Amino acid sequence: MLKFDAEITRLLDTAYLGADLTRRRQASFDALQPIPGETILDIGCGNGLLTAELARAVGHDGRIIGIDPSVDMRSAGETRCREYPWVSFMDGVATALPLDDQIADKAVSVQVFEYVENIEAAVAGALRCLKPGGRLVISDLHFGSLVWFSDNPERMAELRSSWDQHFVAGDLPARLPGLLKDQGQTVESVVPFTVVDHVLKPDGLAFTMMTLMKQYAIENGHVDVEIADAWFDEQISLAREGRFFFSLTQFVVSARKLV
Repeated sequence: MLKFDAEITRLLDTAYLGADLTRRRQASFDALQPIPGETILDIGCGNGLLTAELARAVGHDGRIIGIDPSVDMRSAGETRCREYPWVSFMDGVATALPLDDQIADKAVSVQVFEYVENIEAAVAGALRCLKPGGRLVISDLHFGSLVWFSDNPERMAELRSSWDQHFVAGDLPARLPGLLKDQGQTVESVVPFTVVDHVLKPDGLAFTMMTLMKQYAIENGHVDVEIADAWFDEQISLAREGRFFFSLTQFVVSARKLV
């Protein structure tokens, strides 16, 4: 798994402000439908961008609680949300939320559950914290949807194979609706959001993944430094030649707690 240290926090901070991840975040925000006065949990809140957007939506009569295990991420979130005193941050993970039962009207988690070993426990934990009738929005990537061009498909396969080891459930969106129904909940919608790039943008999802994938593969000894560098450099060259192509889909799953 990636270590969310200060360097990665800065990289993600830039990417999260870019158009790709802003639109992706908006898809989760729209599915959640926050209204003034609500209490909302942001599970795996990261650097607090969505947390701040939710704070503005619920207003000073509401409450937003951001939960994240990374000190660096929580620190970034606290700085971003310092003007919203109705926002608080807590140290915690999805499978062990440090919250009372039925404390929230809604809960959201963006690209977190795909990293969780026990998905069933994480879903049950989020539902435990919701009031009856509360809404749960879980948004994750399906890495089976990844399309990424390379003149060297074997080398691309090596980097993708390395990256597959950094998450637990790369196919989570396909499993999640059934899991929620098994737990007796109502799935209201599953909405796809696809990032398609034929231009390599410095603040885009593709460039962010390139940087993280290269670092992850090298640090974990999955490929030699020379191979990782060549893969990265090839994508830069393809972009300069106008031959770059990348596509990946995230699915926003919305559920309603029945009891």
